[in-house]
Amino acid sequence: MVRTVKWALTALDDLEKAAGYIEKDSPRYASILVQESFQAAKSLHQWFERARIVPEIGNQDIRELFVMNYRLVYQITPEFVFILGFIHGSRDLESIWDSQTHTHSLKQAVRFYL
Repeated sequence: MVRTVKWALTALDDLEKAAGYIEKDSPRYASILVQESFQAAKSLHQWFERARIVPEIGNQDIRELFVMNYRLVYQITPEFVFILGFIHGSRDLESIWDSQTHTHSLKQAVRFYL
């Protein structure tokens, strides 16, 4: 079954910030990052279950696809694939999520926001 891919504004902002940071040293690699990210997200319309479940969450509907050194985190629903975040792989996802949602648990935040 094919699903429509939608980006959360926060995820687009994450991607823009990452590309902006990389662009300072290499405009070429920043452009490649953006292109590969959009291609990866677009491919999820049909191949949405190919990526791994986000280990910090443990929900089969919340997955991540790696694009270069970044985690493209998304949620699968019956009609859509929602791109939730674009986070550098070295960062602690749970602490990022906690700071953005003001909760004590990433699992609780996912249930609340999704």
